[in-house]
Amino acid sequence: MRVLIVDDDPRIADFLQRALKSEGYSTVCTGDGKSALELADNADFDLILLDLMLPGLSGLEVCQALRMRRVEVPIVMLTALDTAEDIVRGLRMGADDYVTKPFDLDELLARLDAVGRRAQGTANSAFTLTAGDVAFDLRTMSVSFKGSPIEFTAKELAVLELLMSDPDRLFSRERILNNIWGIDMDPLTNVVDVYISKLRKKLSGPDGPPFIETVRGLGYRINQSL
Repeated sequence: MRVLIVDDDPRIADFLQRALKSEGYSTVCTGDGKSALELADNADFDLILLDLMLPGLSGLEVCQALRMRRVEVPIVMLTALDTAEDIVRGLRMGADDYVTKPFDLDELLARLDAVGRRAQGTANSAFTLTAGDVAFDLRTMSVSFKGSPIEFTAKELAVLELLMSDPDRLFSRERILNNIWGIDMDPLTNVVDVYISKLRKKLSGPDGPPFIETVRGLGYRINQSL
């Protein structure tokens, strides 16, 4: 996923860039509204992380201008202003979500994941995620493996949807935990490993490579060699 970070505070921009890159995102940074508009017009981004208080054009003006130009890339506003009026204004201008400073990084990353998945699901005209021999119908929340339906629990479906929403991406255990079980979940729990094991048993052939591969010390991703 390619993210445009727009923040005029170099420390925050650098922190966000390093944090997102560590989670597998590709990032581009800028510190003012005018250059943000130019970048969004001339490059493909999957998501824009947009500070409200910017020199020149404000984040609200940037958001409004992008929507008027029919740029539909998801926008998450990032700001120190947290009144209900500010939040409503941002959402009315076309923002998809709103995170206030100071922010919890895990919460921010979980929100970015959620916004990205919603956008991808909307853009997918067939509403089906596919990877290798696995097809996930988002309308019926049903999964087939080599054409045969497979039964899953609700949590198994949630983990599988997250991984298949971006099959090229490496998801850390912490990211899966925060997205599916919430940021208050005990980080020492092995629940992610348990569910990954369950999915592998259901979606991998007896003699073939696992559908979900482990990158030791980093996390899990869909096996693109299938």
